[in-house]
Amino acid sequence: MRLTILGTGNAIATRCYNTCFALEDHGQVLLVDAGGGNGILTRLQKAGLDVCSVHKIFVTHKHIDHLLGVVWLIRVITSDMLKGSYDGALLIYSHDEVAGLLAYFTTHLLTQKQADLLGTRVKLIVLKDGETFTGAGHPVRVFDIHSTKAKQFGFVMDLGGGRRLTCCGDEPCPKSAEPLAAGSTWMLHEAFCRYGDRARFKPYEKHHSTVKDACELAERLGVENLILYHTEDRHLAGRKVLYTEEGRQYFSGRLEVPDDGEVFYLMSD
Repeated sequence: MRLTILGTGNAIATRCYNTCFALEDHGQVLLVDAGGGNGILTRLQKAGLDVCSVHKIFVTHKHIDHLLGVVWLIRVITSDMLKGSYDGALLIYSHDEVAGLLAYFTTHLLTQKQADLLGTRVKLIVLKDGETFTGAGHPVRVFDIHSTKAKQFGFVMDLGGGRRLTCCGDEPCPKSAEPLAAGSTWMLHEAFCRYGDRARFKPYEKHHSTVKDACELAERLGVENLILYHTEDRHLAGRKVLYTEEGRQYFSGRLEVPDDGEVFYLMSD
């Protein structure tokens, strides 16, 4: 099973792409968010992922740095559908607010022929807290992180053999989801900046974590492998070293601070 980190930056990052990633297994791809623009097309291309291989997308929430790249994918994929170069359907999983916005954008921004594919070959599948779907051949359970900014879902993916991957969205893992996240083999968690830089970047005002916070949480929950992303980009050149140095003080497991395009191979049956 392959995890490709397509983007690692927060909403206003310009030196790297907005946070999104792809999971591949069983010959299937699950794309999680798509960043804020058509840069997603370049990121997929660099990762060796053909847009026509993307048949399932999970969208965590409606913020533009996660949502608008999905609109670009709908535009390209529906065009390919009309040309006969895309087989099957595109399934987009999300909660009701995201689905409503994607339906609006598709109807009002694309051609009538593209919009007519909505509901037939482009399917917006609305999920509720606790519901499941299958992504990259694995069961995925979504959970509401109870954000005060915008309704947002995280998820836990069953990797098989008792192993789990948890995505906490782009805010701190909520208390309500800690029982689901505890003991995760892999956890993806936002880390807006280092704790030492909190006065400069003000993560708490934006409902985000620092490296220290995320690592302390993962240590307390017994996470084996922790991936930090959704960061500021002012320290991009030295981010991997700087964030790892801080995180190592609070987390004893495997800690990764990826660059855009970095790939991880996950154990699965």
